[in-house]
Amino acid sequence: MILYEYPFNERIRTYLRLEHLFRRLGELVPADSALSHHYALVTIFEVMDVAARADLKADVMRDLDKHKNVFNSYRGNPAISEAVLDQVVGKLESNFTTLNTVPGKAGQALTENEWLMSIRSRAGIPGGTCEFDLPAYYAWQNGRASDRRADLERWSSTLAPLAESIYLLLKLLRDADVPYKVMAAGGQFQQNLPQGRSFQLLRLRIDPKLGLIPEISGNRLMVSVRLMRQEADRLHQSADDTPFELTLCA
Repeated sequence: MILYEYPFNERIRTYLRLEHLFRRLGELVPADSALSHHYALVTIFEVMDVAARADLKADVMRDLDKHKNVFNSYRGNPAISEAVLDQVVGKLESNFTTLNTVPGKAGQALTENEWLMSIRSRAGIPGGTCEFDLPAYYAWQNGRASDRRADLERWSSTLAPLAESIYLLLKLLRDADVPYKVMAAGGQFQQNLPQGRSFQLLRLRIDPKLGLIPEISGNRLMVSVRLMRQEADRLHQSADDTPFELTLCA
């Protein structure tokens, strides 16, 4: 099954973008090739760009604190394990404290590294990191893979508190609701959302053997899914009745 996710607000959209970048970084840093390490560094710059929102850190800390209060309200419920509750609340508190000790925005410490910032200023230019533009960077790329990896791990460690908090918040959001099966009649599905609940994330799973691509749109009142099929160089809406799995996470 292929999983597609659709955020209902800008905050969750930013969290998903950061998660995507952190996962990419996690795959690129352990590699050995200079090209992989180049894109790992570019990914660090992308994280810094996405995290440049002035209120991002406050949003993450607010969400951590909100979840902690919700879980603490479950104490004394005989249907809930106190040990598991303690573990989750402890993780939320730990992430909150660690993130709170990081000064400024994510990656702010890296902005003091003039060498890194010289690369960042050129990375957005097509071909801007050639050896004749940045000979020092070219020399770094031709150094030992273990040395490059150590540098990348040191630089990316400044982003680790944010990454761990994003991973935790999205896990809690995804685990909060259960999936159910629906049918797209004639390749289209619409559903009114129940009032009184603020949904933040839609998750859709579909069998890849069907060869269909969902186009998702939604707001606080309803969600809509159109199932498209790639034909030549265009997408066309499917006319088939098609089942898929839907989860609405509040």
